[in-house]
Amino acid sequence: MAYDFDLFVIGAGSGGVRAARFAAGFGAKVAVAESRYLGGTCVNVGCVPKKLLVYGAHVADELEQAAGFGWTLEEGHFDWGTLIANKNREIERLNGIYRNLLLNSGVTLLQGHARLTGANEVEVEGQRYTAEHILIATGGWPQVPDIPGKELAITSNEAFYLKDLPRRVLVVGGGYIAVEFAGIFHGLGANTTLLYRGDLFLRGFDGSVRTHLKEELEKRGLDLQFNADIQRIDKLEDGSLKATLNDGRELFADCVFYATGRRPMLDNLGLENTGVELDARGFIRVDEQYQTTAPSILAIGDVIGRVQLTPVALAEGMAVARRLFKPEQYRPVDYRNIPTAVFSQPPIGTVGLSEEQALEAGHKVQIFESRFRAMKLTLTDIQEKTLMKLVVDAETDKVLGCHMVGPDAGEIIQGLGIALKAGATKQQFDETIGVHPTAAEEFVTLRTITR
Repeated sequence: MAYDFDLFVIGAGSGGVRAARFAAGFGAKVAVAESRYLGGTCVNVGCVPKKLLVYGAHVADELEQAAGFGWTLEEGHFDWGTLIANKNREIERLNGIYRNLLLNSGVTLLQGHARLTGANEVEVEGQRYTAEHILIATGGWPQVPDIPGKELAITSNEAFYLKDLPRRVLVVGGGYIAVEFAGIFHGLGANTTLLYRGDLFLRGFDGSVRTHLKEELEKRGLDLQFNADIQRIDKLEDGSLKATLNDGRELFADCVFYATGRRPMLDNLGLENTGVELDARGFIRVDEQYQTTAPSILAIGDVIGRVQLTPVALAEGMAVARRLFKPEQYRPVDYRNIPTAVFSQPPIGTVGLSEEQALEAGHKVQIFESRFRAMKLTLTDIQEKTLMKLVVDAETDKVLGCHMVGPDAGEIIQGLGIALKAGATKQQFDETIGVHPTAAEEFVTLRTITR
């Protein structure tokens, strides 16, 4: 059968665009359909604008530290509108870049909602197209628990477009998005409270990292309330919000921000017209080659619920393009030792196993851990501490995990990700000469076993 396209991609986020571009480069006839914005969550309402807001919040730290280096500054004034306008301009620029990447690759770009009407057929704005392969890359969507007043809350989708910086903010959640936005709002001057229903945020991260970040955020004056959850939200006559907690307490705010999870974006996708099945969590079920239970349909990225990170979606998109149209270059995605960062304040960088994961996997471990005050802070009164930690297999000397909380943690951990991918040992870390004076050199000068 002759098809209109060799590959039809639904969703122009990071993974979908990568798959489309490279498939076209390999000679395939490719179309991409997108109903919202080019670049997906990451570019528009995710990691890119979030990082820009983190930079904005971090300026307050630089101003505070300036006096120790001899700078006398007039009292600063922050304008939320300027930051958001500048952020919007940058996102528009990136949207244009994504558009050009697709068009210059020879991809047909269809702007509209795509719906599956069969195993090899997609409908976009009333027009039907056939394709030998269909790739679902529709990503995820934030969700708010079904409580009274849920419509009064916002998520990360709306936070980037708030007209004004709220004076009082309640951030609900214990994952990286909640922690990051709590730091953003607090750093920009809002009275911020972070509520989490568990004992301690960032479940799944190394225990030392979680505890250390908690201590540093409390030093900064961020109000952390654990084992706390909202039962209902009410709007008051003056326009402010009242949140009633599970313990009966009432908190008042101008904004309630939820970051309590994301669901796969499957709305009106037409899966019922295909043999595509979902897993127990509601994500699209795929095999190791991203093929769904319908042989002609594949899925990648957040919609399959594996590792929900932009670089992972990029790698999955590349793997699909290669397997279908350049099989001699195909290699599976390696999900081990994925470096990642949490852009909290201070930020987290981590790669490999946590101490808890290493013990659970049966390793006999040696822990090397250091807490120190960064050199930059020695001329100031700021008492923030940096944490660096190595998890080492006591029998093989292989470094199993590297963890950091402190300035530039994300930048530093990227290089260590290469070392762990290469199977580096603690001896090789020790024999590597450090860059002095830097914080990063602590990772190659850790000599004393902490436990």
